[in-house]
Amino acid sequence: MPSPMNLFVGIITGAFGLAYFIYGKKQGKILFMVTGIALMVYPYFFGNIIVLIAVGLILLLLPIVIKE
Repeated sequence: MPSPMNLFVGIITGAFGLAYFIYGKKQGKILFMVTGIALMVYPYFFGNIIVLIAVGLILLLLPIVIKE
């Protein structure tokens, strides 16, 4: 059973993932679409809250740092 903090981080990253996916679809940017899907799915695979936050931050910053 996940802790409440894991659920909260999962909901927040899922919301950002949906926003990234919609933005990528409207703008035709594949990197934002893939990152959005990754943000929505990755919380299911990590249980440690530190790793969950670290991977989330990396995924959030990835399309901004890598310019297409």
